[in-house]
Amino acid sequence: MAALIAENFRFLSLFFKSKDVMIFNGLVALGTVGSEELFSVVAFHCPCSPARNYIYGLAAIGVPALVLFLIGVIWNNHTWNLVAECHKRGTKNFSAAATFLLFGSIMGRASVAPITWSVISLLRGEAYICALSEFVKPSSLDKFPAEYGAEVLAKIPCRDVPANLTKFRDEVTRRLRYESQLFGWLLIGIVAVLIFLTKCLKHCCSPLSYRQEAYWAQYRSNEDKLFRRTAEVHSRILAAKNVKQFFGFVALDKEEKELVQEFPVEGVQPSPQWNAITGVYIYRENKGFPLYSRLHKWAKGVEGNGPTPEGHELLFLAS
Repeated sequence: MAALIAENFRFLSLFFKSKDVMIFNGLVALGTVGSEELFSVVAFHCPCSPARNYIYGLAAIGVPALVLFLIGVIWNNHTWNLVAECHKRGTKNFSAAATFLLFGSIMGRASVAPITWSVISLLRGEAYICALSEFVKPSSLDKFPAEYGAEVLAKIPCRDVPANLTKFRDEVTRRLRYESQLFGWLLIGIVAVLIFLTKCLKHCCSPLSYRQEAYWAQYRSNEDKLFRRTAEVHSRILAAKNVKQFFGFVALDKEEKELVQEFPVEGVQPSPQWNAITGVYIYRENKGFPLYSRLHKWAKGVEGNGPTPEGHELLFLAS
């Protein structure tokens, strides 16, 4: 039993540490679903008032989606690579296709959470019913009393209507929920088709084979892991060295003492080197040999980032 539990925890650990884009997007979508459910239960309360329903209903769908989109843009490494690229080198090395693909990558990745939020909101139907109940035409309802208008229809989401309008309340709610869920399923279909076409276009336009693209993604993931791990150790050793120089000693635990002894740090990397490995990377081949990252290109001593006559250009889209 203990072995089974340990194996399950090991699987979950590998699952959540995975850099696979589909898994990451799936986790984002699941988190968004949970947040939307919590929001609907705790925070969503239709005002049931003419003119206010529409604004509140649209805000309940659109504002959280906008916030999630901005968070997605902020958390995307490509965003800050693009900022660094524009700040240090400008976009002179970018072709129109590369620029389009870069923005498409940023926007597409950032759209996972807001689209999920919008779809779940539409499938639930509460915000849509709140927003559009007052716009239902009384003439479309069979035998609807003429003395009632938009003010009463606006109260339908709160079920605060006269007893003689109960059957109309159910009909309006059913009709608007149908429309809302229809739009939700259409949005799912449109997004699925766009994802399929984008994947097909990406693989058709790529100068790399499928296996080389897989290797490229693995290389970038491993490079990023090793770089972060090494940077953490390097900065700790450098900090220890500077603290010791200031105080005359430094309080290190056993592991840190071993690190200081094993990896002597003589200095820091100059700014030009940091600039050389920072920014957007356009895939290149130098004399037929692939360069998989800015760090790889710097290590090989290759200058520039633009396309060359003997090279290929492909925007780096992997995480």
